[in-house]
Amino acid sequence: MSRFKTVILTLFFLWLIAYISSLLIESEEIIDEGIAIVPIYGAISIKDSSDFLTGSFTGSDTILSNLKKANENEGVKAIILEINSPGGTVVASKEIADYVKKIDKPVVAWIREVGASGAYWIASSSDVIIADELSITGSVGVISSYLEFSGLLEEYGIKYESLTAGEYKDTGSPFKDLSQSERIILESKLKKIQDLFLNDVVKNRKLNPSQANEVKSALFYLGIEAKDLGLIDMFGGREEAILKAKELGNVEDGEIIEYKTEKSLLDLLESLSYKSFFNMGKGIGSELKQNKEIKIMA
Repeated sequence: MSRFKTVILTLFFLWLIAYISSLLIESEEIIDEGIAIVPIYGAISIKDSSDFLTGSFTGSDTILSNLKKANENEGVKAIILEINSPGGTVVASKEIADYVKKIDKPVVAWIREVGASGAYWIASSSDVIIADELSITGSVGVISSYLEFSGLLEEYGIKYESLTAGEYKDTGSPFKDLSQSERIILESKLKKIQDLFLNDVVKNRKLNPSQANEVKSALFYLGIEAKDLGLIDMFGGREEAILKAKELGNVEDGEIIEYKTEKSLLDLLESLSYKSFFNMGKGIGSELKQNKEIKIMA
């Protein structure tokens, strides 16, 4: 037991040191004229998240914070959005897209491998979109899904009882089938979200009716297809994005600053703790299983 207490205390002090260190870390910013690169990686949500249960998400709060720093930095003459994301939650994506349109400096969206759904919504709000010919773009649509266990419960003789005040309070419960009226309601709400999404993209990209009609199918497009549809402006990568940003920002030979969210010692310890507790749980479970098997055999 004393050894266990020592481990816990050690982890606590390491966490405390990491937390204090993270508060003292200040990001470096350029002073002279230059270009800022703001990364948008992975799935987008409201808050940063990274663990083995929910997966990894880039928070809109983090992206917005970096965008605001770049916008408020007088030395930054243009901003590049380095996008490699399949999209994310509706509100988080819209928050970023709305802010990008408010930035009073040229903004270049550079889609590396994937810039789809909510991530494309953000890209469409920029002044110019650059993407690789084989990158994935578009997917201007909305999806809502969940696992439904009613058949499994029935198979094991488990009955789902729901006590609600309001006819549709448990709509979307994984323990029962959707009724026809519930399905209609949910699909109508998704349609409203897609209409807003689509209308914003059409307006941002100045798409004609034919292009808009094609895009609303929510298909994803390769870069070579996206250019013909007006979803991107030119092909290229980092070098082309920097050259375009310099051109729009009237920068001849400026510096490049990347507003990346650095992993602090606290983040590393948190990740380590998740993995440690997961492995500890596996070890305990394995031990219990072994003991159980021994008893059965005896």
